[in-house]
Amino acid sequence: MQHLDEIADRLRANLEAQNDARDKALVQTRALTRHCAHAIRAVHRQERENAEEELAEAKKIVDGVISFLKTDHANLYFAGYTQDALKEYAEAKIVYALVDDLPLPTPEELDLEPATYLRGLAEAVGELRRRTMDILRGGHSQEAERLLAHMDDIFAVLVTMDYPDAVTYGLRRQTDITRGIIERTRGDITLSFRQQQLEKTIRQAEKNILTNNDE
Repeated sequence: MQHLDEIADRLRANLEAQNDARDKALVQTRALTRHCAHAIRAVHRQERENAEEELAEAKKIVDGVISFLKTDHANLYFAGYTQDALKEYAEAKIVYALVDDLPLPTPEELDLEPATYLRGLAEAVGELRRRTMDILRGGHSQEAERLLAHMDDIFAVLVTMDYPDAVTYGLRRQTDITRGIIERTRGDITLSFRQQQLEKTIRQAEKNILTNNDE
């Protein structure tokens, strides 16, 4: 037992370092989540420059988190709160790209783990629905159809990722939620299209009546 005090000192120093790293990581991940939320809000408001600025700030934090945690504190890097914040980054980047009709960013470009990227992809569907509903308020359009097609493509990929939750961190549940979001969106788009066609038919009928009366 003569070395117990020495062992305890080393363990204490190690845990102190881990705790300090955790505190720093929590601050970084909260800031990352905030920037990503602001970026998505800017996308919906069609404030492209603001969205780009928020995403640029988010990228700086992501680079810092990866550099700080992935090598020296891997247990903290793969902790739920860290990967959840990185998932928010994936979602924000994906939403920005798809709404602006830009190439889809890859997990390699974002430097994210496969499961984290996939969860971000799944959550992007909800934001695409939100954007689609904003568009439909002005009437049915091909832009709404384009976004629905992206949602369908995402779901088609998600359903092929049939792996245990221990590997995908709950992706299966997110995929089920995504299915419901897409079906509701499809119904809303169909209803909008039918309403537009009905209004067009009514206007044409009114025009024909006025023409016949003039004759």
